[in-house]
Amino acid sequence: MTHADLPTVYAIECAAYPHPWNLEIFVDCLRVDYCCLVVEIGQTAIGYGIISVAVGECHIFNLCIHPHWQRRGFGRILLRHLLTLARQHQAGTAFLEVRASNQSAQALYSAEGFCEIGVRRHYYPTVKGREDAIVLALELMPIDFNV
Repeated sequence: MTHADLPTVYAIECAAYPHPWNLEIFVDCLRVDYCCLVVEIGQTAIGYGIISVAVGECHIFNLCIHPHWQRRGFGRILLRHLLTLARQHQAGTAFLEVRASNQSAQALYSAEGFCEIGVRRHYYPTVKGREDAIVLALELMPIDFNV
């Protein structure tokens, strides 16, 4: 992801979420050098992922596929790619938060081995107030480059 991608990334964010990140958050993610990727099919951006890896931990901040492209396996492919990058950067554990109401994302994360480790009460904004975040973690197996 580059600054030139931000209008498209922001449009995807707004299409996918009723309470999207603002554009400045994406600018900050690039500024602090988080791992920010754009998923493209041909010349069309269909999603993005943002992670931070530090002190042996990976934090998945945002993983988003445009609603028109969801349920086709692209989210799983992106998640696996982000986790591979985390392993390459020596992360031992990956963490993320997911809306309690986002059953499809929770199913994806569960299928990929994430386990619930906690709840952040009233974490996400909603139309009628706040919603809990489910905190998930995945122990990452190191990559063995000698195989």
